Amino acid sequence: MDTATHITMGIALGGLATLDPVVQQDPHLFQAVFIGTVVGSNAPDFDTILKLRNNAVYIRNHRGITHSLPSIFMWGAGITVLIHTFMPEVHFMRLFLWTLLAVGIHVLVDIFNAYGTQAMRPISKQWIAYGFINTFDYFIFGVHVVGIVAWLLGANPGPTFLILYIVIILYYVKRYFDKKAIIKAVNEYIPEVDHVVTRPTIRNNLWQVCVITKKKFFVAKFEDKTLKIKDEYIRKPLPDLPEIELALEDDNIQAFLSFSPVYRWEVTKSDDEIEIRFIDLRYRAKGRYPFVAVVKFDHNLNKRNSYTGWVYSEDKLQKKLTPATS
Repeated sequence: MDTATHITMGIALGGLATLDPVVQQDPHLFQAVFIGTVVGSNAPDFDTILKLRNNAVYIRNHRGITHSLPSIFMWGAGITVLIHTFMPEVHFMRLFLWTLLAVGIHVLVDIFNAYGTQAMRPISKQWIAYGFINTFDYFIFGVHVVGIVAWLLGANPGPTFLILYIVIILYYVKRYFDKKAIIKAVNEYIPEVDHVVTRPTIRNNLWQVCVITKKKFFVAKFEDKTLKIKDEYIRKPLPDLPEIELALEDDNIQAFLSFSPVYRWEVTKSDDEIEIRFIDLRYRAKGRYPFVAVVKFDHNLNKRNSYTGWVYSEDKLQKKLTPATS
């Protein structure tokens, strides 16, 4: 989920904690728990600082180890110890459990969007991305805002947020069945489907869909219960070429391939260079695919430059690749 939603979730969990009689009866413990749930609800995303290094490091690590099962406990324990250092009088275990819950819910909700997490690390580095909740979902965010406003106006926070979370759980169930309906429609329309990748949008009635078959990739949208094919590509294995082998050793290419479950590739040769491009098919926007990885070589296979990330125009992409070729 996005940062704004994680913040509102932390506030809501702090209010929900008042259902715990130990928290309810101790104002200092409530303050500590409130701080713990707000910080804990955002802590796994502190890895966003990796953007300061470069896109490759960020893509390979964001929602990786920081969103893993061991890290849930490490975040929970670390935040609890830090708060308890300044508020030693509060109940340590109650503070830990509510903070741990906030961290755990952060990781849990992140697996339901298309980006996903590596929640099973270190057991597996596989990305878990169920793809039926948008990164920013206005309904989920709105429900939290309604609950927070009600609390500010005097509503009892415990029962208020309990009711609202029941509503949100039902909403998740609805979205799960929405995705099931999309997969059913895809299988009825396209033969020999191997896998379907869904990416919900901010509009509940519009989904981006990538379909992998034995021979082709299909990029489609599912809008108002209708599947519309937008692009279609032949599914080709990577060729056995020296430039491909070198490209696969590049950090930017490796980061892209570690993250993208459905992509196509292009090799373009000009008079003075060879360009190898990998294109993620999940993120179609205005007829373009902005999430790419590109590496350029001269004809002696000396690398000139490489890049991975989201770029929304060819001019901007070429500018990012220009410094090493100037």
